[in-house]
Amino acid sequence: MKRCHTITIKFKKIPNEELCNIAKQKSGVKGARIISPSNVVTAPWVRLKCQFGCDGYGQCLVCPPFTPTPEQMRKVLDSYNRSIIMHFDPETDVKSTVADLEREIFLRGAWKAFGLGAGPCCFCKNCPVKNGQCKHPERARPAMEACGIDVFSTVKKAGFPIEVVRIRRQCPNYYGLVLVD
Repeated sequence: MKRCHTITIKFKKIPNEELCNIAKQKSGVKGARIISPSNVVTAPWVRLKCQFGCDGYGQCLVCPPFTPTPEQMRKVLDSYNRSIIMHFDPETDVKSTVADLEREIFLRGAWKAFGLGAGPCCFCKNCPVKNGQCKHPERARPAMEACGIDVFSTVKKAGFPIEVVRIRRQCPNYYGLVLVD
């Protein structure tokens, strides 16, 4: 029989400046800001962009229809007091960086930490949608847009740059969000 050891850890709220510094130390993070989850905009039309415009719809467990609806996401957001939004370099693996940051924040005492990335999942070549079991649940996180978050409005409210990509050679702006506490 295995014996477990009791470890007592005293949690303290991570200061905002420290959260931003933790994020900015991650490779590929251009900027980070603390925002109130109440400033994260959700809208029902956002998932339509996934359903009618993305060939990943229904092909991945972290994409619609498997992700929270905008209404469900709003309830989740409303159960948090702060979040950190990050602006990434275009070459950055946003999903991995968000998962790493979520874990680091969690281990520092913010047990509610949960990350949201951008775009489709890249952890498996083919997602096991048919059996409904993610092979990487410790790392795979939905994209903000997959949960009905209006990334454009949210990012603009936070004071970050974002614009419509008009041509294939244009460099897009990528963002991630970690709900903290």
